[in-house]
Amino acid sequence: MSGDWKDRLRDQLEDFVDSFVVKGAKQSDVYDAIVKEIANLRTAHERDPDPAEDRPGSEAEEPSIEWPGAFP
Repeated sequence: MSGDWKDRLRDQLEDFVDSFVVKGAKQSDVYDAIVKEIANLRTAHERDPDPAEDRPGSEAEEPSIEWPGAFP
């Protein structure tokens, strides 16, 4: 895998940070908040690697084998 995604990530992070700086936030505060949130995301991921499975109604997304005529 090439490093292209990392280059795109950096560009998007720069744009993301700039969007808050333009609205009046200090760049260093935005960086600190991002680092804190990444730590929170890592902790959450360690507890539940696939939180989408925990969504209400996710059971309904499971494939069903109850097709008409599936069983004699």
